[in-house]
Amino acid sequence: MKLPFGKEPRSYAGARALVTGGCSGLGQALVKLLVRDGARVVVGDVHEQAPAGSLPDGVDYLRLDVRSEDDWNDARNWVEAHYGGLDLLVNNAGIAAGGRIDVADMQEWERIIDINLLGVVRGCRAFVPMMKQQGGGQIVNTASLAGLVHAPAMSSYNAVKAGVVAISETLRAELAPDHIAVSAICPAFFRTNLASSFQGKDVDMEHSGTDLINKAPRSADQVARVAYAGMKAEKLIILTDQDGQIAYGAKRFIRPVYDAAMRSAGKRVAAGKSPTPAALDKLQAMGSKRRK
Repeated sequence: MKLPFGKEPRSYAGARALVTGGCSGLGQALVKLLVRDGARVVVGDVHEQAPAGSLPDGVDYLRLDVRSEDDWNDARNWVEAHYGGLDLLVNNAGIAAGGRIDVADMQEWERIIDINLLGVVRGCRAFVPMMKQQGGGQIVNTASLAGLVHAPAMSSYNAVKAGVVAISETLRAELAPDHIAVSAICPAFFRTNLASSFQGKDVDMEHSGTDLINKAPRSADQVARVAYAGMKAEKLIILTDQDGQIAYGAKRFIRPVYDAAMRSAGKRVAAGKSPTPAALDKLQAMGSKRRK
């Protein structure tokens, strides 16, 4: 991971960290890395108690529904009482959603906005004042490649993850004078239990999404290792895999290639097929051809 000249990677030894959605998936994998490096970690998740075996020894646990202002206030009060401050906030909790605009209903939109987007907002609002008062800290928000590259039939998920990227970029500049670093993790599909959170009406697209998650070539641990290096380097956008680098690079630098891939994905959706990974395959092929 390249760092600015003379800048050392951030160390989490002795750091005080809160990770939401930390009992499984990417959050759990990041918790394990933090504990390995000597951080003090409290996990916030929706279970009344952490599921047996889900957390390393020594990790604290709070029931935290990111939709609840009261839960966030309780978490802030607990952190202040037990840790005396917070050095790292990882807003990781989230759900999956997908569906065509005329099939997914407004309840689906409201649910994912409340969890995936406003959950991040509530977390930042709860702990930024504490970080400002103590003279610094770090916020890491789990977004997605979907926040940067917007495939068809994923409008609600794309929208909230793009919002998380926008919040992260905004706060990176806004909070820099207070010595608070901000990053957004943007992985492509990886194997996790996220698929179990699908609850929408577009069953065909959700089946495709579930298949893409369950058959993804990357594990949560693999994604976490790259994300963790990016966190230490305080990168703004942390792309965790080659798929993401190719797709986002195409969108930024060879836009006609990207647009052609998205149109192809739209045709697949119209035919009742998944828009991805065919779109990524097309970007890889067309990008390679253009470079020759």
